[in-house]
Amino acid sequence: MQYDHILIRYGEMALKGKNIKKFILQLQQNIQQKLKEFTNVKVKRTQGRMFVILNGHDPDPIIEKCRHIFGIQSLSLAIKVENDAEKIKEAALYALKESSHVRKFKVTVKRINKDFPVRSQEMNQVLGRHLLINTDDFTVDVHQPDMEIKVEIRQEATYITSAVIPGFGGLPVGTSGKSLLLLSGGIDSPVAGFLAMKRGVQLEAIHFHSPPFTSERAKQKVLDLSKQLTAFGGSIKVHIVPFTKLQQEIFREIPDGYAMTVMRRMMLRISEILCEKEGILSMTTGENLGQVASQTMESMNVINAVTNYPILRPLIAMDKSEIIDISKQIGTYETSILPYEDCCTIFVPKSPKTKPKRDKAAYFESKKDFSGLINEAVDGIETIKVSPVKKYDEAFDDLL
Repeated sequence: MQYDHILIRYGEMALKGKNIKKFILQLQQNIQQKLKEFTNVKVKRTQGRMFVILNGHDPDPIIEKCRHIFGIQSLSLAIKVENDAEKIKEAALYALKESSHVRKFKVTVKRINKDFPVRSQEMNQVLGRHLLINTDDFTVDVHQPDMEIKVEIRQEATYITSAVIPGFGGLPVGTSGKSLLLLSGGIDSPVAGFLAMKRGVQLEAIHFHSPPFTSERAKQKVLDLSKQLTAFGGSIKVHIVPFTKLQQEIFREIPDGYAMTVMRRMMLRISEILCEKEGILSMTTGENLGQVASQTMESMNVINAVTNYPILRPLIAMDKSEIIDISKQIGTYETSILPYEDCCTIFVPKSPKTKPKRDKAAYFESKKDFSGLINEAVDGIETIKVSPVKKYDEAFDDLL
């Protein structure tokens, strides 16, 4: 006898009512995609449950991949047996003996199949007695057990599980629409992308590249960060915008205090055009209220004025230390701090306005026609598809 299934539990998804089928189908698809290297593994849905059928594969690497898939609240190794009392007893005994560091246990039976002749409470007693008779070092403790052996008697079979392994929770990537992540190469924006994916968002990314002021290493840094994010949500299309001409013109024509504000307004205009082309419904940024001049309430109000697209800001109320902690846990921190500057750090005004005005920003922009340079930047976009990484960093465990 051996564990031959992995039981997947949904968590928040179970609250989706009539829409739950959409979420479950997306989760099943995401799991299948993540496990495609395991050729014999199958993902099966039954009423209210999802199982990964191992078909002889080592469960450990499969569990490691599954526990980092958004939408999975928890998972457990499971043994599938026929709806036969003797076989259920045998499987429960195997599960108990296979568990390490366990002295106290309890048994919980859920009889979904009402045709099974033994009621749940009676089956609890039958299994508990069988386990005590056939072992020496275990006792029953229904209040504070070291392990709970769960038995689900369903229509098609009975499933026995023991240890519960936590997952990331959240919603399956792909159930909440698509968002364009403004990916700078710093610490904040990759964390914002990670948190957006946790809410079911599928990401594409846009990066504003200003050679020769920003190097090819800065561009590669962004691609590396995207690669690290694919561990949580699959492939990401990264759109590289040639921003040099437009950025130089902004800092030539716009007064110093408003140059950064106008530059970010231009970024949103270009991002909006790309969203329209790609069928993307929102933008996501790593903005954090009050962190820098462009992230004051007044600055965000003026910058936002150029787009009607919703902007997701997952980090808006976080402390910087919290953002850094997450970046370390998801494996992006060391890449983010590499000393390759992005376009937002090479042209920094001496005194950027922290409380800009909409009318003044619009007035300064009206004195120069930037439309040609915006279109040139859009036409020159290079799109690179970044595929998932194959291995997970052990640091991810800290997120669970």
